[in-house]
Amino acid sequence: MTTQTKSLLVQGYEVVIGFETHAQLSTQSKIFSRASTAFGAEPNTQACAVDMALPGTLPVMNRAAVDRAIRFGLAVGSHIAPRSIFARKNYFYPDLPKGYQISQFEIPVVQGGEVSFYVGDEPRTVRLVRAHLEEDAGKSLHEDFHGQSGIDLNRAGTPLLEIVTEPDMRSTEEAVAYAKELHKIVTWIGICDGNMQEGSFRCDANVSVRKPGEPLGTRREIKNLNSFKFMQQAIDYEIRWQIEQIEDGHAIQQATVLFDPDTGETRAMRTKEDAADYRYFPDPDLPPLLIARDWVEQVKGEMPELPRAMATRFVTDYGLPEYDASQLTLSREVAAYFEDTAKASGQPKLSSNWVMGELSRRLNADEKDVTQSPVSSEQLAKLIQRIADGTISNAAGRQVFEALWTGESADVDATIEAKGLKQMNDTGALEKIIDEVIAANPGNVEQYKAGKDKAFNALVGQVMKASKGKANPGQVNRLLKQKLG
Repeated sequence: MTTQTKSLLVQGYEVVIGFETHAQLSTQSKIFSRASTAFGAEPNTQACAVDMALPGTLPVMNRAAVDRAIRFGLAVGSHIAPRSIFARKNYFYPDLPKGYQISQFEIPVVQGGEVSFYVGDEPRTVRLVRAHLEEDAGKSLHEDFHGQSGIDLNRAGTPLLEIVTEPDMRSTEEAVAYAKELHKIVTWIGICDGNMQEGSFRCDANVSVRKPGEPLGTRREIKNLNSFKFMQQAIDYEIRWQIEQIEDGHAIQQATVLFDPDTGETRAMRTKEDAADYRYFPDPDLPPLLIARDWVEQVKGEMPELPRAMATRFVTDYGLPEYDASQLTLSREVAAYFEDTAKASGQPKLSSNWVMGELSRRLNADEKDVTQSPVSSEQLAKLIQRIADGTISNAAGRQVFEALWTGESADVDATIEAKGLKQMNDTGALEKIIDEVIAANPGNVEQYKAGKDKAFNALVGQVMKASKGKANPGQVNRLLKQKLG
């Protein structure tokens, strides 16, 4: 398996980045218990006896979590292990009730695979090592406790899929683009809600630097990056810091670090452990996880069309540019809205322009998701049809869109009539206006005949002004050119 990478030298050093991403699986209950995974409950109200590791309790595998792991493996072209095992990962934190985390080590459920994406217009592919199932720990709380700390075990036992890459990325831009593509995949196939603020999608970046051709440098792991903006800032700072340390004659020590968005700096949290430090051994309370081939085939039959395949189809079926297709497939909801609009209007490129343009602008300004759009795909399709058939101009279309968006009107044609937005398509009336403009602007006419295109645009502007913006621009251009010879 190959990967496409393009090294970016920073002060003579090559940057090497790998990712470990924890995606919280979209199950209603935890991975080994029936406790709820709903976010925002009062502390310790969603932690049952199994989650708190009370004596005599035993874990029971959540089939829905396995189902989502299979779905991810199929989406990225991985091998789904027919037999995988769970292990105990031993470490001692106050918010880890058992003193160990149930995870997978030697035989993970998802093995290999790759994630392909673009950095600008350059294709990239990052290889995956594995994706394994595990439980989350609880959370230590340090605020509002009068100098003490509290423990909330609501997250303990929440199902996670940890997705691990090879160290294939060579720049911050490539790392962020990978993270965004992975985020798109897990939300697209419905295995994770992708809410980074709530901790549903958490990225750890392993960053190191080296001189070109030298062995891999010592990596430092930046933990729990919960926004793409902070991810870029943290990796950029870490790269600069490591290069400065090496240039000053210091050796990089393997460590886990945190990013402080207030200072824009990373700071060491602890020395980084290796696998041996966790003393992995098979969990005696859980039998091997067996996944029959027909289970995999069943999940495959339920998979949605994947974003990369859909983007290719948009290019082939609708004649869209690659850029449009990639932007329209950033989410399933946007893709569905576009396709409904394109089919209803019969104008795929114009539909693409409006979805990526005016619709996206208003959604962003009002902080709405496309599913909350006040303008339905049917309404937008009707509006686009009226632009395409020359009933209204693109500028008038924006006025109609605004009326639909604000709820001033719900009908495209009624809005056009009420606002008097119909274009003037009467050839005789247009010719009369054009004749008057030509007679009133002999200087511009002479300049145009002398080869100055700006003079023609000025004449078009005068015609549009005389028609109060209602003249069909295409017709104006055609008739004006005919009359000017």
